[in-house]
Formats: sequence, structure tokens, C-alpha cells
Amino acid sequence: MSSNCYLDRLKHLITSDSLRMQALRCVRTLNLPQCYIAAGFIRNLVWDDLHGYNPRTLLNDVDVIYFDPKERSTNQNTVYENALTEMCPSIVWQVRNQAKLHTRNQDRAYTSVVDAMSFWPEKETAIAVRLLANGSLDVISSFGIKRLFDLTISYNNKRKFSEFAQRVDGKNWLVHWPKLKLHQIENNDNNGLK
Repeated sequence: MSSNCYLDRLKHLITSDSLRMQALRCVRTLNLPQCYIAAGFIRNLVWDDLHGYNPRTLLNDVDVIYFDPKERSTNQNTVYENALTEMCPSIVWQVRNQAKLHTRNQDRAYTSVVDAMSFWPEKETAIAVRLLANGSLDVISSFGIKRLFDLTISYNNKRKFSEFAQRVDGKNWLVHWPKLKLHQIENNDNNGLK
């Protein structure tokens, strides 16, 4: 299957999901630079579809990311979360300016949302989507989207392996989506993964 086929399939899954489309419409109203919804919002939808899960897995939260290096307020994310909650109270919102997170993560300064996502612990999570003014979807990824449809969880060596392993175990992905397989694990073993 070509990369365009994966992209078309992903866009179809998102546009067919009324809650996700509502979330994208809400986020678009913030009009933030490089503003997308990422992580489980997309990852879980694809894994659910590939497992035939209907209804879909409930989202713990919706991760909104944007990139504004000029932002000075330390609590601006709370302002955006409150605005989104007012628009759509059924969703737990988490908004983060990726231009500021390199300090917390002890990384070099990020240059964009795509660059920031390239530091996330697992590669399949580094996919984001936004709704454009013309109604179309803009999908970005640090590592491509094919691996998400391959049902893999891939370690990103820009992070500590223990952080990756803790996320895989703590989020119970391999139990909830049993067709998933670990990919590109250091030393070809699970290093303590259950």
C-alpha cells in the first residue's frame, strides 16, 4: 500500500468519527501557530480500527500541541484548556506549547512541532492532525504513518529506553491491542517489558 493510501485511510477514519471532528473544530478556533491534535487521538483510532473495535477506545485526554517561541506566559496552556473545555466539556484537554518543552525534557531547543514530536518515546505517537479553514485535514508526522498501520510500537532512541518501557507497560497497549508488536527494541530483547 502506498503512503498516500495510508494517509487517505487515516483521513477517512478521522472524518468518520464525530467526536474527533468536533475536537478538531474546537482546536481550530484557537488559531494557534502550528496547532494540531496528536498522540492517542490518532494512534488509538488506527489501532482500534485494525482490531475491529467498535465502539472506539475512550480517550483519557486529547493532546493539543502548538509551537509559539514568542509566548511568555507560563500558564497560557491553562487558558487554552479552559477555553476548549468551555466549547467541548466532554473532552479532557491537554494543551502544550512544544517550543517550551525542550527545557523540561533536557533536549536541545525544538524548531517546530514536527521536530518536537521526533523526540517522543515511541515513533507511532508522533503523528498530528489539524482541520484547515477549507475543511480539509492536514496530517504531519516525524516518522511517517505507515508504521502505525503496521501495528508496531517502535522505540525512539532520542529518549531513555526505560521511559519507553514504562509507557508501554503502564498504558497496557499490548493487552488492549493484542495484535501490536514491539519493533526495534534495543539488544533484540524486551528489557523488562511485559
